[in-house]
Amino acid sequence: MDNVKTVIEALIFASEVPLAVDRIREILPDVETSEVHRILHELADEYRERKGGFYLHEVAGGFQFRTRTELSPWITLLRKTRPVALSRAAMETLAVIAYRQPVVKSEIDSIRGVDTGGALKGLLDKKLVRMMGRKDVPGRPIVYGTTKRFLEVFNLKELTELPTLRELKDLQEEPQDQRTES
Repeated sequence: MDNVKTVIEALIFASEVPLAVDRIREILPDVETSEVHRILHELADEYRERKGGFYLHEVAGGFQFRTRTELSPWITLLRKTRPVALSRAAMETLAVIAYRQPVVKSEIDSIRGVDTGGALKGLLDKKLVRMMGRKDVPGRPIVYGTTKRFLEVFNLKELTELPTLRELKDLQEEPQDQRTES
């Protein structure tokens, strides 16, 4: 097939979610995994060098076209929407889930020191967290974890890219004027 690169580019463009290499291979079974990876990295390099309005990014276990961050004011005007905002309570709840998953609500409540029911419901509605099942203990509480949408929103390939607690502590200790310079 002469146009494999063009087909892969079109598949990524048409996909509503990050497109995984395995899914590309299902659609193009005659193309080797190494070839798909080579083409994806070639495309990413081409878009990066072009410095256009969007680029190809590996996120949430797949590849997706993303709009450059500096263009967000115009995209917001186009969509006439505001970026998704999370309250402090929702961000804290999300952080506990991201770092401690799989985790039950009582553990989240214990760590935060308050009832997290409202924040948890909002995170479920925004599809940033999901119910992963039930814990095998009396009462069989629901176990929560993050979703691929969480990875997309926070621009992560996988959970291992989350900053370590040490990195967060170092950032917190950094003088305010140094943080604003970069």
